[in-house]
Amino acid sequence: MTDTPSRPPAPVGKQMLSEQVYAHLRDAIMRGDHAPGDALKPQDLAREEGVSLAVTREALVRLVGEGLADRLPNRGFTVPSFSDHRWQEIAEARRTIEPVVLRMSVERGDVDWEARVRAAHHRLVRTPAYAPEEGEYYTAAWAEAHRAFHRTLLEGCGNPTLLETFDRLWTASELARRWSAHRTPDRDGAKEHRRLEEAALARDADTAAAVLVEHLTMTAAALTEDSGQV
Repeated sequence: MTDTPSRPPAPVGKQMLSEQVYAHLRDAIMRGDHAPGDALKPQDLAREEGVSLAVTREALVRLVGEGLADRLPNRGFTVPSFSDHRWQEIAEARRTIEPVVLRMSVERGDVDWEARVRAAHHRLVRTPAYAPEEGEYYTAAWAEAHRAFHRTLLEGCGNPTLLETFDRLWTASELARRWSAHRTPDRDGAKEHRRLEEAALARDADTAAAVLVEHLTMTAAALTEDSGQV
């Protein structure tokens, strides 16, 4: 049997450039430099980044794969729309799965889990949510503290497969979360997180699950057409 020749790997320099352009564009979208629905024109981006069109397209295709950009027939690349139905589908999946996992976590979590929940909430509370140099959306540090708090709440379930599902859904919804927060500046997210912590540590699974459903529903609701302006 004759082996099919494999394609030679891309030059290291091109790989590095593509990674750099991808990271820069991802950060720019997350910061809000490109608004929902904005066109991402490869020619313009290549010129701005000082790289080839091929490198830019490679980075854009990667963003499409992560749900941070769309590739539309005859329209090229765009930032997804905040009203895209995908965000509601992701929210529905989270509302279906996460409250169940949280119930399991409240029922199974040990004292070490309680300590981690308290520490994660403390970190979230003490991390500044906004900084002028990071654009209109919340900071990368706060985003990580937010993720860590929600994940820690669920870690008491003791089921790695369920936690991997959470990780995938969380990553898929990060852009929508930023838009939602921007569209509802008066929302008291700190109070919602405090209620989650209190219910979990009180071992009140019913209240914890209900608060989480409300929390997720409010995030998704902010992305409907009539809920505000980006």
